[in-house]
Amino acid sequence: MSGTRNSPAVSLGEIFVVALRLGCTSFGGPVAHLGYFHAEYVQRRRWLSEAAYADLVALCQFLPGPASSQLGFAIGLLRGGLPGGLLAWLGFTLPSAVAMTLCGYGVAALGDGASHAGWLRGLKLAAVAVVAQAVWTMATRLCPDRVRASVAFVACALALVLSAHAWTQAAVLAVGGLFGWAFLRVDLALPTPAPTAALTVLGLGRRGALAALALFFVLLLGLPWLRAATGSPGVAVFDGFYRSGALVFGGGHVVLPLLQAETVPPGWISRDRFLAGYGLAQAVPGPLFTFAAYLGASLTAPRPRGWAGALLCLGAIYLPTGLLVAGVLPFWEGVRRRAGARGILQGANAAVVGLLLAALYQPVWTSAVQAPADFVLALAAFGLLVFWKCPPWLVVGLAAAVGSWLLAG
Repeated sequence: MSGTRNSPAVSLGEIFVVALRLGCTSFGGPVAHLGYFHAEYVQRRRWLSEAAYADLVALCQFLPGPASSQLGFAIGLLRGGLPGGLLAWLGFTLPSAVAMTLCGYGVAALGDGASHAGWLRGLKLAAVAVVAQAVWTMATRLCPDRVRASVAFVACALALVLSAHAWTQAAVLAVGGLFGWAFLRVDLALPTPAPTAALTVLGLGRRGALAALALFFVLLLGLPWLRAATGSPGVAVFDGFYRSGALVFGGGHVVLPLLQAETVPPGWISRDRFLAGYGLAQAVPGPLFTFAAYLGASLTAPRPRGWAGALLCLGAIYLPTGLLVAGVLPFWEGVRRRAGARGILQGANAAVVGLLLAALYQPVWTSAVQAPADFVLALAAFGLLVFWKCPPWLVVGLAAAVGSWLLAG
C-alpha cells in the first residue's frame, strides 16, 4: 500500500487552508514544525500513515534545503499532485514571507544611520542565542559519539579556514558524507523502512522526476555562467539565492553563512541589517528560509528590491528544494534501504553541526558581541531559550527591548 491509499479524498482548497493554518501557528523552528505536521497530517487528518510520514521525514533530512518546507511540499504532492504540493508550500510559507517582507521594508526605511540603535543590537544578540541553541540541539542529536563529534569539529575548522562560499560548504559536506559512507554504515540512525511505506506521487512518474532532477542541475551549473555572460543584477541575485538553497544541509540556520557570503561582501546589504533580519526571523511562525524575503525587500543594491526583490529571492531559494523533492521522492524507498545512503546521511549531518558552529563564530558572534554587556544579554537570551524553554518570539522581543534600554548609544 502507498501510505495514503486508505485516506479520504482531499481537495486542493483543503490542502491550502490546512497548510496556511500551520504557517500562521508553527513557531519554534524546523524540529517543532515536524511535530506540528505529525499532529495535523498523521494524527488528526490521517492523510498519511506513520510509516509514510517517517519515510518523508527521512527524505527531507537527506536532501539539502529546509526540512519542514520540503515535508509540507511532499505531503501536498502525495495528496494532490504537483498543484497540491505548490499549494501546500504556498500556504505554509505565505504568512512568514509577508511578515518578513514588511520587516525588510521597515528596516530599510530606517537607513544605515540606525545601525547602532539599541534595539538593533538586541536583535543581533538574539541571533547569537538562537544560533547557539541550534548548535546545542543539533549536536546532541546528530553527534552523539566521539566519531561524529570529531567530524563536526573538522568541518568547523575547514569552514573557518576556507572562504565562506556555497561551494565550500558543499565540499565540506561531501567530505563528511564520504566519511560516513566509509565508516558509519553499521550505526544506523534511520530505521529500516517497512515494506508497506512506499510513497506514490499523484501525476508524477519517473520521467517527471528525472526531468526535475535534470532541471535542478542545469540551473545549478548554468546560472553562474549566465550571470557572468549577461551581467544582469536580477540574474546575479537569482543565482546567489538559488545556490544557497541548493547546497545547504541542515535547514534554515545553516543557510545563514551562505546568504551572508552572497549578500554582505558585494555590498547588497549591510551586515547589521543582515543580522537584525535574522533575529526578526525568529519572531515569526513558519520556515526560516523566508529570511530570503526580508533580504530581497531590504537590498540596498542591486535591483530588484522591495516586493519584487522579495519574490525573486524567495522563489530562487525555494526552487531547488522543490525540484529535489519532486525528483527524489519516487525513488526514495529504494535509496534509503541502502546502508551506504544512511552512512552518508550520518556523516553529512555531523558536518552540518560543524558548519553551524563556524557560523556561530563568523559572522554571528564576531559581528554582534562587542562588549561585556553584549555577552551578558546574549547569554541571558540563550538561557531563556535552552533552559527556561521560552518561545523564540518572546526572547527576540525581550532582547530588542533590553537592547534599546541598556545598550543604546
